[in-house]
Amino acid sequence: MTASTTDPGAGLPGLPRTAAQPPVERPAWAISGWVALLWVLIATIPQVGAAVALSTGTWDSSAQITLGAVIITLVGLIQFSFVTGLHVISPMHTVVVQFFGRYIGTVRRTGLLFVMPFSTRRKVSVRVQNFETGKLKVNDADGNPVEFAAIVVWQVADTAHAVFAVEDYRDFIETQAESALRRVAVDHPYDTDDTNEEGRTSLRGSTDVVSQELAQEVSARTVVAGIKILEVRISHLAYAPEIAQAMLQRQQAGAIIAARSKIVDGAVGMVEMALDRLQSRGVVELDEERKAAMISNLLVVLCGEARTTPVVNTGTLYQ
Repeated sequence: MTASTTDPGAGLPGLPRTAAQPPVERPAWAISGWVALLWVLIATIPQVGAAVALSTGTWDSSAQITLGAVIITLVGLIQFSFVTGLHVISPMHTVVVQFFGRYIGTVRRTGLLFVMPFSTRRKVSVRVQNFETGKLKVNDADGNPVEFAAIVVWQVADTAHAVFAVEDYRDFIETQAESALRRVAVDHPYDTDDTNEEGRTSLRGSTDVVSQELAQEVSARTVVAGIKILEVRISHLAYAPEIAQAMLQRQQAGAIIAARSKIVDGAVGMVEMALDRLQSRGVVELDEERKAAMISNLLVVLCGEARTTPVVNTGTLYQ
């Protein structure tokens, strides 16, 4: 069985074109371990027969004794080699097989299996796994320091790349995920306001878009390790403590302005409606000066925060 080679000029995504390319995953030879155990039991028949012949003196010549010793030794070596080739593989686990440093292949079957004897085997889980990055302090697109963390859901897709392309694929993906978080955070503001460009995405207001960008960024950085990124979701997002209070006041001011704007719009509409109805029904005739006074009084009543106290005029309209 020969190891396949990759074109050094093609280059694996994530690696320089001149870097050594790791082998691509391929299936390794393996048979049922129960068949191997049956062969071990069958091999004991000549071994036991030779041992009995030597112990009972049936083989008493030097040639027969030598033959018996050779049979017992060879059968023992065969049995030992079969035992070294037995391996138990659990569901959603694989075994990367090496023979004297040479990549033979990956076994994805489960149960008791017999692989190449005297080989080096390394278990690699292909289960779906996840981890949460640490809370990183990064600057958003507006230069504000924010705390950012995400949950990365991943799975090993190519066991050969996971084992041979990087030193430790678990540490590799965690480090690359933090780097991707920093890269995406600088492209978006924490939140949108009136000064932001129309349609600009933000970390807080466009979580789905940002999560998709994070998944693409992490996937591009970890493909060299044979890792498949299934999902990336933001788990923590907040202003850094040193500016959190100032940003909270800014948000509160924005909310107050927005509320006041709605109150004024509503008050102007109510005043306009009141004047139109008074005029259409002929209830009272008001000159421009009295209209202005009425509008002022209504706006004070409708827009004021404190409860108003009415003043009853017992004289004429102009006193």
